[in-house]
Amino acid sequence: MKPKNPSLLLCVFLDIIGNITYILPAIGEFSDILWAPVSAIIFFKLFNSKIGATISFAEEIFPFTDFIPTFTIAWVLRYLSKPQASANKNLQLKNGF
Repeated sequence: MKPKNPSLLLCVFLDIIGNITYILPAIGEFSDILWAPVSAIIFFKLFNSKIGATISFAEEIFPFTDFIPTFTIAWVLRYLSKPQASANKNLQLKNGF
């Protein structure tokens, strides 16, 4: 069974949580130490991707990379690849493969 796609609103919300650390200048980057593993776990649960979870972790743990909207980018990539995957599947069914 294929995992259900997360909503765009949820992905944007999770990216905003990652960016909130910029509001707290001294504490902000330290809080990323706590948010990075949580972000990676949530990413894996939502997208079932170890590579994506690793990228999400790295983006949160490294200083000054919080601006990258990892969850939203993953959502867009999944959304854009969806029609192509179903079109390929239909083509394979027509060709008997």
